[in-house]
Amino acid sequence: MVAATAITLASCGLESGGALPLKVGPGSITPVPELEGVPITVGSKDFTEQIILGYIIEFALSAAGADIRDLTNIQGSNSTRDAQVHGQIDLTYEYTGTGWINYLGHEHPVPDPTAQFEAVRDEDLTRNGLVWTDPAPMNNTYALATSRATAEATGVRTLSEYADLVKRDPAAATTCVETEFNVRQDGYPGMAAAYDFDPAKAQKQILQTGIIYQATADGTQCKFGEVFTTDGRIIALDLVLLDDDRSFFPKYNPALIMREGFAQAHPQVAEVMAPVSAELTDEEITELNRRVDVEGQEPADVARAWLVDKGFVTAAD
Repeated sequence: MVAATAITLASCGLESGGALPLKVGPGSITPVPELEGVPITVGSKDFTEQIILGYIIEFALSAAGADIRDLTNIQGSNSTRDAQVHGQIDLTYEYTGTGWINYLGHEHPVPDPTAQFEAVRDEDLTRNGLVWTDPAPMNNTYALATSRATAEATGVRTLSEYADLVKRDPAAATTCVETEFNVRQDGYPGMAAAYDFDPAKAQKQILQTGIIYQATADGTQCKFGEVFTTDGRIIALDLVLLDDDRSFFPKYNPALIMREGFAQAHPQVAEVMAPVSAELTDEEITELNRRVDVEGQEPADVARAWLVDKGFVTAAD
């Protein structure tokens, strides 16, 4: 789907990035003299939303005059983090919940999204020299979903009701999850503890993320499934999100992050990106994800079209 940059895992090495696949011109983002010709390598993880967000950074800063290198589609969170720490990428959108739980090693999220961001921002700067900018309003957190038919048949609309169903009739609560969610403390084990049920009693199947959505919609293999709340397939497949009525799942607001030295040398980057991030709501990113995952459009095309529609850039041949 995307012309992915090749990744080499020898030492901590990633190959140097490629050129932007599409061109843009100025819109409300105009050339910034301090960024003219500055080489900037942008990275992202290897799933649809992250690739779209990576291209959004690249097109926005290209319109500002930077010399962009594309290193989107890096496999996994840890590889992307290592690439940033070791200076192989300069910028990426990272999620506050991932920073707090995965990278900084905390077991319990901060419920308030602003407080969560501030905690990650302050600790990651102190410990690792990474600067987090103000986050986007979108929140791509975990959730359990079910088909509308299963929701009506079981009466389950909340995670508390799901926990009760697991306790009294595990076979009626067959749940499909991905490998990582099955073991993460901000995933299934932590959710089971928060909602007071034994995860060993739940009948679970491990599937790839992309398969879970359709399997949950079909309702035979999976009565419930792990999803990401801004995934466009939720709308397309008419899935019902279970309410996290005990506010267990962390907030996953994406913020642009960069090394401290880079941020100090190029403060204009945060200034250019601030209005772009502010437009990234749940509704906006869900629609962009839908265009890729449901309609089959290219992430780069979707990212550029969104920036053009918002007036940030113009399309150029």
